[in-house]
Amino acid sequence: MTYFKTVAAAGMMLAVCTTAAAQTATHDRDHDQRDTSFSVGDIVVTARDMAQSTSNVLTSVDRLGGDIAQRQSVDNSWELFARLPGVSLTDFNQGTTSGRFSIRGFNGEGEINAVKLLIDGIPSNANDGGMAFIDAVMPLDIAQVELVRGTSDPRYGLHAIAGSANIATRIGGDYLDARLLAGAFGTAEGQVSAGVETGRFSQNYFVGYRRSDGFRDHADLDRISLAGKWFYDWGSVRLGGIARYAQAEAEEPGYLTDVDAYRDRRRSYAISASDGGRRRLGQYSLHLDADLTEDLALSAKGYANGMNDDRYVRFSATVAQQRRLTREDQYGVMATLHYHPRVAFLHRLMLEAGGDVQVQDNASLRWLTADRRITSQTRDQAFGLTVAGGYAQAVVEPTGWLSITPAWRIDTVSGTLRNRLNGQRYPINAYGTINQPKVSVAITPVPGLTVYGNYGRTFQIGVGAGAYKVPPRTTDLDPSINEGWEAGVKFARGRWLESRVAFWTQTASGEIKRRLNDPSGDSDNLGATRRSGLDVQVSLRPARAVNLWGAYAYQRARIVTPDPATPSQAGNWVDHVPRNLFSGGLDVVPAERWRVSLWGNGQSRYELTPANTLPRYGAYVVATGEVAWRVLPTLEVAAQLKNIGNRRYEYVWFDGSQVLHSPADGRALYGSVRLTL
Repeated sequence: MTYFKTVAAAGMMLAVCTTAAAQTATHDRDHDQRDTSFSVGDIVVTARDMAQSTSNVLTSVDRLGGDIAQRQSVDNSWELFARLPGVSLTDFNQGTTSGRFSIRGFNGEGEINAVKLLIDGIPSNANDGGMAFIDAVMPLDIAQVELVRGTSDPRYGLHAIAGSANIATRIGGDYLDARLLAGAFGTAEGQVSAGVETGRFSQNYFVGYRRSDGFRDHADLDRISLAGKWFYDWGSVRLGGIARYAQAEAEEPGYLTDVDAYRDRRRSYAISASDGGRRRLGQYSLHLDADLTEDLALSAKGYANGMNDDRYVRFSATVAQQRRLTREDQYGVMATLHYHPRVAFLHRLMLEAGGDVQVQDNASLRWLTADRRITSQTRDQAFGLTVAGGYAQAVVEPTGWLSITPAWRIDTVSGTLRNRLNGQRYPINAYGTINQPKVSVAITPVPGLTVYGNYGRTFQIGVGAGAYKVPPRTTDLDPSINEGWEAGVKFARGRWLESRVAFWTQTASGEIKRRLNDPSGDSDNLGATRRSGLDVQVSLRPARAVNLWGAYAYQRARIVTPDPATPSQAGNWVDHVPRNLFSGGLDVVPAERWRVSLWGNGQSRYELTPANTLPRYGAYVVATGEVAWRVLPTLEVAAQLKNIGNRRYEYVWFDGSQVLHSPADGRALYGSVRLTL
């Protein structure tokens, strides 16, 4: 189907409401007249707009409610993003290196990580843009997930190439919430989340543990997560601290050849018998929110993140095992002022200015090993990276039906890399001041209908050694500038209908991709790229006890001007980007105390390499069902059946000589008991 036929078909689906996108939300918004968000599950917002609020961003925003997140059975929290529309999941299924999510025509290979991840507003990407810190959060501790798409959001710079995702955990309240789960592949899990409020002081604690034998042989997982949150509220000032720690140990089943991937999917080769690793994560932060006056608010955060990731991996029989050790210490501060001046001739005016400094002190080491015995060292790099940025933004509403949001962001980068194998130091590329103008407009001609458009720039710099001027490179590299626009329509009619359609385009001036299996840690130039697509999302509630929902996304990712070394790639598709993503489902409350849900998601095939010369892989459609019964007002039992059709699907990649597969889980049944007080 051509792009235009796809657009027409999606428009027809929206018109007749035969596809749908997400579950109806309970969302208390301050500015419904310019709402561009879409919600999955129950979202309750009671506070007014504060500094760095997403309600001031006029782009496609998706929210996943805690009610949906908390009842999922997942080995890794990035899997929860499957419940949001238009999200592509990359499931490596290799121990602690399990996978990640991606949006807007980017892939999750680890070469180009295009989503800024935050946890309770704290930057949570690894240096390479990866999402290791998401493992520190388990589902029962999640209050809400917020995904912001596109290039027009000025709040974040580093890694926010295609958007950002913020996982908000449970803070405040008096409650005790405990969930026990057991099921397929020897899985056992316990989670306890508790909140205690005493006057103005609130305390929240979380303990979670999960173990599993895994679907495949040699795939044991053992994870623990701990969190504590303490906040004091004086009324106009709230001050608090968050401490989070997680540790995971896991075996890696490795990759299978074409033949074995479909003959014996649970197999693990003997060459992977000693593969696996341990990952330790820590996040510690201070949070300040203050109403300085009735119209002026301040938000400030300081944080320290730590990661120690020690992994042994052997990709195939033709290469040696490697030990990969990554240590990262990250520190930073973020502050934002949010002002609502009163201007007689304007319906509303908001001014916001913010800045952040993010500092990294990293070490990346690699060795060749044999059954975890070191034979030689191939990398010993220590490098610092400091990214300082600031932005200014205004929300101007001349009338109640028109909102204009101009913004400007700038970022600067500094740092040094030291190669401890040869004792040499290398400066960072002179990226200069990275300017990112942005503007958004929203019009509400009638209640419930919002027409919006936006334009903006984001940036990409090298990661690891790719950010530094390491020989044979003798000239400074420029940042890759991503330029994008979006046009969308959001329509809602009470609680029975919510829908959104958005067209978008994003180009990159010189996209950089990390060399995933290269001892140097350097990057390659993919070239100038162009991405475009269509998102269609609808939710229907034809009856009080019935909710029908679904989503469709079409995305194109092409190489426009390739690296001079690979001229034949002009016009080719970017690898591992499926062109079609879809999801849908049905939620029914057939009787009091009962809940029945059926949902599914899938994607089309993708190219394995930018050369586009190999067969395409990766298509799948999987469905999950859940039945829950509330035995008592405080006690619920539930059963969840994943991959109902026992579909065979997998993650596939090409190592340069052969196609390798990592099969996904087969049919799996889980039972849970949840106590809420």
